[in-house]
Amino acid sequence: MSHSLTPRDQGNLPVLGATPLIRLDAYVAEDGSTVVNGHLLQMGGARPPNEAILDAVAMFARTLRAPVAATVIDRSVQQVARLRVHPDGSSRTIADEEDLPPGRERTAAEEESFPPLARVERIIQHAQREELHVAFVLASALREHLTLRRGAEDELSLEARAIEAYLAFLRGEYMLSTVLALTVARIRCRTDLNRAAPEVARATAAWQRLFDESQVATRGQELLHMWERLSEAGLLQDPAHQAMAQAVRNRLAHGDQPEPSPAPAAAALPPGGPGPAAPEDKPLKPTRRGLRRFTRRAAR
Repeated sequence: MSHSLTPRDQGNLPVLGATPLIRLDAYVAEDGSTVVNGHLLQMGGARPPNEAILDAVAMFARTLRAPVAATVIDRSVQQVARLRVHPDGSSRTIADEEDLPPGRERTAAEEESFPPLARVERIIQHAQREELHVAFVLASALREHLTLRRGAEDELSLEARAIEAYLAFLRGEYMLSTVLALTVARIRCRTDLNRAAPEVARATAAWQRLFDESQVATRGQELLHMWERLSEAGLLQDPAHQAMAQAVRNRLAHGDQPEPSPAPAAAALPPGGPGPAAPEDKPLKPTRRGLRRFTRRAAR
């Protein structure tokens, strides 16, 4: 069961002495699942995600008695929107250039109010209860916002992506898991080769479950290049990693197919079945001033 977001939950509120216009974050997955500050919202009936987000952020503004900022990543329309929401319930969107620049101090203050590691703990708790859809959506939201705020190569962003890849694997979404894990491995190979082998191994484990021949070939060639680079650097010491590298060579050479694996439990999948077969990160359209679906007049 997902958590309801209420202003009475003291663990879910920014500190009362927080800088005015503390920035909250919200996320809408492609299937409409909606997250605000690391909590999946319960969407009753056909309630649109934008209305649920505005209601949730307005509760924060009323509790703090001050305007609140919010950054909304909406993957259903491939857009990022930046909002100002006031205690009276009114809201408007602003253009990127009107937003307060993140800066190191602001980013640190926001993450102190809503710690990423606390969100990771919540994700793990959901996964341990086999609430894999909730855990996966929360991990996606965390990874998207950390990447937007800190960049894809930041350590926290990489860890969030690795968690997301693992949860996709548990859900049986092996294409998505492969893409996410490969991105982590690619960045590690570029920035810290000494730490790359485990990430390449995780990407290989997901890739071994693929059946699509074109994806097997394309992703496999990249994996093989990574394993060879690690070998040339003298970093392919673990026998398990050596075996995985050889398995990639064999499959590319002979077209070996993986053993069929059991389908994931229906409860682990979002309503409507599995999501799309995982493209690389899609660029988000920048927000524009006055976006109507996030503009609301004062509550009467």
